[in-house]
Formats: sequence, C-alpha cells, structure tokens
Amino acid sequence: MHIAVALIKSGQRVATIDLDARQKSFTHFIENRRAWARQIARDLQIPDHFGFGKVHYPTAEDEAAGCKALTDAVYTLSRSYGVVLIDTPGHDSYLMRLAHSLADTLITPLNDSFVDLDALGTVDPRTFEVTGTSHYSQMVQEARRQRHLDQASADWIVLRNRLSTISSRNQRLVGGGLQQLSRWLDFRCIEGSAERVIFRELYPRGLTAVDDVDEVTLGVRPTMSHVTARLEMQNLLGAILLGGLRSSAATTGHNRAMG
Repeated sequence: MHIAVALIKSGQRVATIDLDARQKSFTHFIENRRAWARQIARDLQIPDHFGFGKVHYPTAEDEAAGCKALTDAVYTLSRSYGVVLIDTPGHDSYLMRLAHSLADTLITPLNDSFVDLDALGTVDPRTFEVTGTSHYSQMVQEARRQRHLDQASADWIVLRNRLSTISSRNQRLVGGGLQQLSRWLDFRCIEGSAERVIFRELYPRGLTAVDDVDEVTLGVRPTMSHVTARLEMQNLLGAILLGGLRSSAATTGHNRAMG
C-alpha cells in the first residue's frame, strides 16, 4: 500500500489486485482508506482496486480459466495504468505462482528472523551458513524461467522488515544468510522499516507513512514517530524503485512475512 500511494503521488496511474481471497488484508486496507477519506472530506490518493479469486479447491478446468482471467486482467490493465501491483497470499496457489511469473518486479517482505529466512533457504544449526534453498525461492526461480524469452528477468527484492533499532547477533547472522542467498538466487536485499507501532496504528484509517503529516489527515496531532516513519519509508521506497519500474509493470508482493 505504501508503494501504491507513493507511485500515485509521483504521477503514476496505479491499479491494484488482491489475490488473497480469504484474508483480504490489502482489500480491507483500501476500504479503510476510502472510508477515512469520506470521513475527513479529503481526496486521499486511492488506487483503482480489484479483488480476484474464489475460496474453493479448484478443478483443472478452474485453474486454466483462472490463469487466463488473471493474465488477461493484467494485460488489459497494463494498457491503461503505469503500474499494476498484485498482492499475493502467503500460501501456495496456482494464481500466486502465475502472478510471480507475470511480474517485472518481485518484493518479498521478510521479518528479521531465522523463522522467516527458512522460506528462502536452510542453514546449518552450528555455523549458520546457508546449506540450500527452500520451497518459495525455488518457486520464484521457476516463475522467472517461465517468462517469455523477450522479457527481462524479474527484479527480485527481499525486504528485511520489522528490524530492531538495536543491533544484535541474530540480526547480523540473518543478514549474513541473506547476503549469501542473494548471490545464489540473484535478488537485491534491502534494509526495510524498523519495528514501529505507528505502522499498525495507521491501518484502521487506511493511511500510509507517505501520506501528509498533518492533524486532519492523521486524525491526531502528528508526533516524531509519524515524521520518522515518513522519512524512513521515503528512503525505503527510493531503494526499492532504484531499478525503475517499467511502464506496464506487474509488481507482486509475496505476503508471507507481512501476514
């Protein structure tokens, strides 16, 4: 959501798709934003949003139809929008895998722990050296191989999320493992946002850290936490978008770590 709002503020037309038909966190975020915009009578930047997928166990025919529908939707939207941003569920599904193969940019938020690092690779319990890759990273590699020959390889970003402001041995070890995996798997590892309560407090109003820091928009008097979170997110978005999101990009955020 931070990326979508930042891109709209920069002048991009943004469409968003929520593939998590069960949890719908992304959809609820946007619904909260619409409701808050009405309540404060402000024109908050809101992407054109589309839900997608059904909660059921699909047949082979359903999967084929679903894949065609998602592919057609991304193609159609990319003709009218500068960026199509897709939020994928944490569990494996045929639509999640297809979204990864369509994306020009992949963003994987990862909490700063060995529990979440396990989604990318395994480590030796004695030395903490990386010993292999895991299911999700193997799926990403396969999705990258499925891209058409005339398409560039997807830019994969692993975002270290909820970082402690105090350096620790665990933080250094996880960082070392990610650096090793980044060379194996060809992804960019970016230091993400710190563990801040303010990010959770913004969700019920559908706000992001890149929104205007004033009392009307926030609904409360701005604090240094708001200002710090805004500066941190601006720096983070600059690092994420460093490679440049191509026109007609399909961007997918794998939601395992975010929940």
